[in-house]
Amino acid sequence: MTDLEMLTYVDHTLLKAFATWTEIEELCKEAMEYHTASVCIPPSYISRVHKEFPTLTICTVVGFPLGYSDTKSKVLETQRAIEDGAYEIDMVINIGDVKNGDYKKVEQEILELKQEAGDKILKVIIEACYLTEEEKIAMCKAVTAAGADYIKTSTGFGSGGADLNDIQLFKEQIGPDVKIKAAGGIRTLEELRTYLEAGCNRVGASSAVKLVAQKSK
Repeated sequence: MTDLEMLTYVDHTLLKAFATWTEIEELCKEAMEYHTASVCIPPSYISRVHKEFPTLTICTVVGFPLGYSDTKSKVLETQRAIEDGAYEIDMVINIGDVKNGDYKKVEQEILELKQEAGDKILKVIIEACYLTEEEKIAMCKAVTAAGADYIKTSTGFGSGGADLNDIQLFKEQIGPDVKIKAAGGIRTLEELRTYLEAGCNRVGASSAVKLVAQKSK
């Protein structure tokens, strides 16, 4: 797989709290030029991006980054994001519910967001750095049972990011219709290639495009 081909698996991401329109606009132009899978942007920029880049696949975040807003709020966030032009939703689970052992509640929340998303893509961020192996396995089962499209490792804002051991665990535990997205701390083209070869269908990254651009000069 060439470097340019790898970018087609990348959600070109900018989620920092102080992201400006100038930065978001540059992100979108890069995504168009290098044919990334999507741009992953804050919800407040969706409508403007959709208006100015109507052919671009927009991904956004819900319940981000801590996940502990209630389900109704996450459903409303999802609804509004789709109305504004998002095609992919990356939601954060309620990690407190996981720690309480209330796995069914987490599954139900994912199910409700997937019902709201309909034919749009729903990715479920489990923030694996905070979970035990037992909890990770439970989340693989919850994501599968709820009909989500992807399980995702991390927000990039937690105490740890993507881990190849988690990718292997996911592959063993998710259902056949669930894909894997790695995110958090993937900063080189070698790491990007490693995660794709390990079985990831998407990678969230903020620097991949710039690395490819610099390499091609």
